[in-house]
Amino acid sequence: MKRRHFIAGTAGAAAAAIAAPALAQTPTVRWRMVTSWPKSLDTLQGSAVAMAERISQVTDGKFQIQVFAAGEIVPALGVFDATQNGTVECSHTLSTYFFGRNPAIGFQGGMPFGLNTRQQQAWMFAGGGRELMRDIFAKYNIVAMPCGNVGVQMGGWFRKEVNSLDDLRGLKFRIGGVGGTVLSKLGVVPQQIAAGDIYTSLERGTIDAAEWVGPYDDEKLGFVKVARYYYTPGWWEGSGEISTFVNTGKWAELPPAFKAAYEAAASEQCVQMMAHYDAKNPEALRRLVAAGAQLRAFPRPVLEACYKATIETLDDIASKNDEFKKVYESWKKFTDESNLWFRIAENTLDQFRFAAPSWVKA
Repeated sequence: MKRRHFIAGTAGAAAAAIAAPALAQTPTVRWRMVTSWPKSLDTLQGSAVAMAERISQVTDGKFQIQVFAAGEIVPALGVFDATQNGTVECSHTLSTYFFGRNPAIGFQGGMPFGLNTRQQQAWMFAGGGRELMRDIFAKYNIVAMPCGNVGVQMGGWFRKEVNSLDDLRGLKFRIGGVGGTVLSKLGVVPQQIAAGDIYTSLERGTIDAAEWVGPYDDEKLGFVKVARYYYTPGWWEGSGEISTFVNTGKWAELPPAFKAAYEAAASEQCVQMMAHYDAKNPEALRRLVAAGAQLRAFPRPVLEACYKATIETLDDIASKNDEFKKVYESWKKFTDESNLWFRIAENTLDQFRFAAPSWVKA
């Protein structure tokens, strides 16, 4: 995989924190990072590798992290435990997978009908979200930080069309986290399955539908061969924020300069991963349609029912979980204020641009 170019500002901050004489006297640190991704996904697994390479680069090789794909050391969904108990020093995953441990964890990955990518980053880095989430993860012996985002996702691959809520009832759907909890209120049977096992589950009919990320990754995983209808939007995550988890004890042992390098490299991937998806998804979508994918939008009554179920689910959890309630209240306030601005400026321009004639002439 080609090494990604570092953002000048981030690189400068990291490099300035690490003086050459100090590096020469610092013992080499070697860590292992486990991920929830198969090697075939150069967006997700590749981002973890690029992050490790950057950390090594800015520390002159003194901080080395070896990256392992899902299943090489622990299963895809075993990375939380492996980091928490110190089996490995760090991991690369989607926090939503672990919603069942504590629903407040889900806010770091993204919530149904929630913040888009820019809004999520604004809440995390400038709206108090990062501090709230670190307090939550600290109870699990984990330091968590954003290290990428996949953006809003597609709505998944279905064997049959979804024309009404009746078509969802009894549907075995590969989806986890809070989205699965919401859909269960509408009669869906959610299934949490790691990426490497989704294709086989669809092919064998173990599940009726599956969501992953979007065209670029979905094409690599071959879903168009086993399910025909490709739905939009993936409302269960307004954006899918990827996280790196670090064992608290191992983090405390790091020299300050190495901590700065780690956080800088993680922040870089917040930009690089989204850029990768935005550049690759358009062509991948065209190829999927040419291969037989039938694009569909969820009917508005279905989306309205899902939205209603989402509000009911989040309010219900908040009434029973004080940690969730604390984060939820911060998140809701930020969401309302951010939506006002985006509706006035970003959305107004985007609606016009998307309806305007193409720049490219036939």
